[in-house]
Amino acid sequence: MKLVVTAFLSLDGVVQAPGGPDEDRSGGFRHGGWAAPYFDEAMLTLINGGMANLDALLLGRRTYEMFAAHWPHVGDEDPVAARFNRIPKYVATRTLDTLAWQGSERLEADVTADIRRLKRQRGAELQVHGSGGLVQTLLREDLIDELQLWWFPVVLGEGKRLFADGAVPASLRLQSHQAFDTGVIRQCYRMEGRPEYGYFGLEQPSAEELERQRKIAAGED
Repeated sequence: MKLVVTAFLSLDGVVQAPGGPDEDRSGGFRHGGWAAPYFDEAMLTLINGGMANLDALLLGRRTYEMFAAHWPHVGDEDPVAARFNRIPKYVATRTLDTLAWQGSERLEADVTADIRRLKRQRGAELQVHGSGGLVQTLLREDLIDELQLWWFPVVLGEGKRLFADGAVPASLRLQSHQAFDTGVIRQCYRMEGRPEYGYFGLEQPSAEELERQRKIAAGED
């Protein structure tokens, strides 16, 4: 299965609590629900269409608890609820003792090895929604195949960021993009490995110098 991460971000990269005031107040975060005013029918149609490729969910503890408190109580007439409630849900947690949402399984020992095992299974997409802490692990271990980034026209100035200090350097290739009337922009990227480096100066460095700079950026020198 292809591992696909979907994230809602403010323009300054915040991913914390896009859906509601009490979604995640950790760190004294005061701006919960910042994404909700920007949704429209076109965005919901695209999100619902993405359910066709969804064969399993991979979630962190906080997002799992939020989803499990909501989606089982939404009728199957909602395409997201119908899909979420039917497919397997894998949860990266060491603290949850009970997973009440039907079809849920805990990953608690070697999470990285378990995710690699899941990716070898048959299916279209193993999707991650929210789960910012888990996404940091996936980025660090080079487990993500595709990033679907939804940028919202709001600056928050604080909160948890998807690409915070210490993020692993990576190169991405744009696969598709859409702009919506509310100002939201969706960009779909394929992970391409480590970045490449160039030079804007008038005098071009030698191949040896470029290789030296690459090793420094990669921590090899």
